[in-house]
Amino acid sequence: MAENSNAAQPAAAENNVQIRILKIYVKDLSIENPAAPQIFQQENMPNVEMGLRAEANKIADDTYESLLTVTLTLKLEDKTVLLVEAKQAGIFNITGMPEAALQPLIATHLPSVLFPYAREVVASAVGHAGFPPFYLPPTNLEALYQQQLAAKNQLEEAPVSAVN
Repeated sequence: MAENSNAAQPAAAENNVQIRILKIYVKDLSIENPAAPQIFQQENMPNVEMGLRAEANKIADDTYESLLTVTLTLKLEDKTVLLVEAKQAGIFNITGMPEAALQPLIATHLPSVLFPYAREVVASAVGHAGFPPFYLPPTNLEALYQQQLAAKNQLEEAPVSAVN
């Protein structure tokens, strides 16, 4: 019996992944409301464009800063009436993770942890700018990561043509 329990210990050690949130904070927040106060006299609803970008930096052994940047642009016809950019950040300690699995985790899981915080910051900023709060729709950050990988692989595999 003792042999079986010892054999299970290495497997348990391999599954001993720990992700700890050390700090979550707003790193940068920018609001531009160039059409105020005239925009508040308009009855037309502006179009909403949203962009997301995630990045991470190793700041110490097993410690990473993850940064989720949300850019929200409200436009009426071709005129920008509101621009909000929020950089929601977090510091995470990750231990026990195999190196091969670390990049996908950092690129998808950490931004997913930050997303609800960014959603709150953006909604509050839009509301404080005089517009009804805009809540970011649920977003599958893993699917976005997979699309980025596919696009990157497609660029690397594309033949290079010579220009004369």
